[in-house]
Amino acid sequence: MYRGINEIQEKGRVDWFTVSMYLLFIVLGWFNIYAASFDLENAVSMFDLSGRAGMQLLWMGTSLMLAFALIKIDTSFYETYAIVAYVVGIALLVITLIVAREINGSRSWLVIGELRLQPAEFMKFIIALMLAKIFNVYNFRLMERKNLVIVSALILLPLILVVLQSETGTALVYLSLIFVLYREGLPGGILFMGVAAILYFVLAIRFSDVQLGMLSVGEFITVILIIVFAAAMVWNYVKRREVVFMIIGLALIVLAVGLVLHFLNIPVNPGLMALVALGLVAIYLGYLALRFWKKIYLYILLFVAGSFAFVESSEYVFNEVLQPHQQMRIKVTLGMEQDLRGSGYHVGQSKIAIGSGGMFGKGFLNGTQTKLKYVPEQDTDFIFCTIGEEWGFVGSTLILVLFAIFILRLITLAERQTTTFGRVYGYGVVSIFLFHLLVNIGMVIGIMPVIGIPLPFFSYGGSSLWGFTILLFIFLRIDKGRKRA
Repeated sequence: MYRGINEIQEKGRVDWFTVSMYLLFIVLGWFNIYAASFDLENAVSMFDLSGRAGMQLLWMGTSLMLAFALIKIDTSFYETYAIVAYVVGIALLVITLIVAREINGSRSWLVIGELRLQPAEFMKFIIALMLAKIFNVYNFRLMERKNLVIVSALILLPLILVVLQSETGTALVYLSLIFVLYREGLPGGILFMGVAAILYFVLAIRFSDVQLGMLSVGEFITVILIIVFAAAMVWNYVKRREVVFMIIGLALIVLAVGLVLHFLNIPVNPGLMALVALGLVAIYLGYLALRFWKKIYLYILLFVAGSFAFVESSEYVFNEVLQPHQQMRIKVTLGMEQDLRGSGYHVGQSKIAIGSGGMFGKGFLNGTQTKLKYVPEQDTDFIFCTIGEEWGFVGSTLILVLFAIFILRLITLAERQTTTFGRVYGYGVVSIFLFHLLVNIGMVIGIMPVIGIPLPFFSYGGSSLWGFTILLFIFLRIDKGRKRA
């Protein structure tokens, strides 16, 4: 009997396809770091430890040793000591906040002699492990109030500490774990509200400079969107056409009244009319909640009220809460400012570098923009511009295809887990890698604000490479032992 169990336990194998992709990525990243940091006047070998590529090679070697060690550790170790890792991680974040010196505008690095470590990078896999442990508790239900509070606190506590270190980009990575919660039972409506909030904020800020009476153009558009969203939610959750028609009808009636007044040469305040329409919809939803005593109408009413409050607070948050450099980055991304010498310089030069690569690129070490150091941070956060310039459209597309295959493979591994612990951690890994990929490339090509997060396995840095390696190989070890269940 015991022999049979042992034979079953030994059947697990490391997913060598994913390991092969990992090795391919770090080697490609090493070549691109060398290309991005190559100095025409003081050229050094790729193996010279005085150069970026040489140091990255050192980090690659230690990462491979880490990977080997992680694969050898028993799977139960990760679940057993997840709480200890979380406590230690939080302690390191607090210590960093107290003792760290300011480097490039943030206080997120612990400097020990020649070694610099960023604890926030390691919190990514620690939070994922902690979530997996919590979800693996017998009869755990995410939507129970106590459990939802615990899970939210596990993510928000390190997020707040990292924000206080002025590492907003890394903090946003933690929020990507909401996709794990969605996979494990978080209602799609909550995810929708998050997307709606982003849309409201962008519209309210982007079109805030033109007024339509009591509201700016951005606020006017968002009020209309709120009404449309409310009608869509009624249709989705209640399936009553007459209620949907009534909500849309109230808005159209107010619009018709406004048009009639306009044609009668009576001054019309478009902003006021939009507010009247929104108010009538809110009153109608309140009436339905009281008449039918259905919570769903009350929830939609709260969505309407909360959405409007969020829209009205967006401009205040943008002007009073965000730092000036953060405001400028958002303005540049939204096309409100050019600022090619300031906040928009990074993105502007990055676009020039990528565009100059053409279809097939200029070739290895032949990129003029990167060799002449026009692009700041070109071997860290903006490493993709080196790929675009030297490898061209074809090479850049190939890298994106490889990352897409990598992400899809991780999703496959997550879905085949036989324990909740393995599945939840797997989706945590997917969420973090996907967020890094989309945001990093998005900011390099100018469709997202510059928030300073690395491209996995390609950007220079020991902390990020160690963090991504640990994140991935813990999952591969969990996948290797999945048949033990």
